[in-house]
Amino acid sequence: MFIQQVEHVNCKEIDQEQRSIKRIMDISITILVLPIAALLVAIACLLIKLSSKGEVFFIQKRVGLNGKIFTLYKIRTMQQKMVVQFTSEDYTVVNDQRITVFGRFLRKTKLDELPQLWNVMKGDMSLIGPRPERVEIVKRFEQLHPFYKSRHSIKPGLTGLAQVNMPTATPEENLLKLKYDLYYINHASIPLDILILLKTIGIIATMKSL
Repeated sequence: MFIQQVEHVNCKEIDQEQRSIKRIMDISITILVLPIAALLVAIACLLIKLSSKGEVFFIQKRVGLNGKIFTLYKIRTMQQKMVVQFTSEDYTVVNDQRITVFGRFLRKTKLDELPQLWNVMKGDMSLIGPRPERVEIVKRFEQLHPFYKSRHSIKPGLTGLAQVNMPTATPEENLLKLKYDLYYINHASIPLDILILLKTIGIIATMKSL
C-alpha cells in the first residue's frame, strides 16, 4: 500500500536562508505578473457575473504553515446554489456537473486561482508548496496517515510537485499526492521551484488539469 511506502519518510526543516530566498522569489514574481493577473481576474469576474448569478469570489478557510488557518480566495467556478450547499463531505470530481461552463474553463487554465496571489503577497502562501486543504479534510487525512501533518511544515503553494505530477487528482486522492508533497519538503530548492513553475505553465497551456 502507498501508506507503507512513505511511512519512513522524515521531513527536514528548510533553513532560514532558503526561506528568505524563497520569499524574495515569491514577492518578485508576484509583483512581475500582478498587472496581467489583475486584468485577467477583472475580466474573469465580469464574465462570471454575466454568465451566472451569485458572488464572483469563492472564499474559504484553509490550513497553512504550522496548522494556522487562513482565508483563501478563488474565483467562483460552481453554480452559486451549489457553493451554498457545499459541505465538509463534498469533493470536486471529474466532469463535476456543479461547475459552470465558464467555470470549467477557469479551472482548466487555473485562472480561478489567480486571486491567491494576494495570499502569496500576504505571506499566507508561497508560489510553490503543498496545496492548502480545507480544515475538515486535513483532520480526516491526519487520522489516516501519520505524516499528513508534515505537509504544514512549510507554506502551502499556489502550485506544487503533486499538482504537476497528478494534475487531475481530486481531494479524495490526497494520500496518493502525499508522496510528492513529502518529497518536495525534503528536497525543496530554488531549482526545483523553477522546474515546478515551468511544468505548471505547460499544464496550463495544454489545459490538462481537473
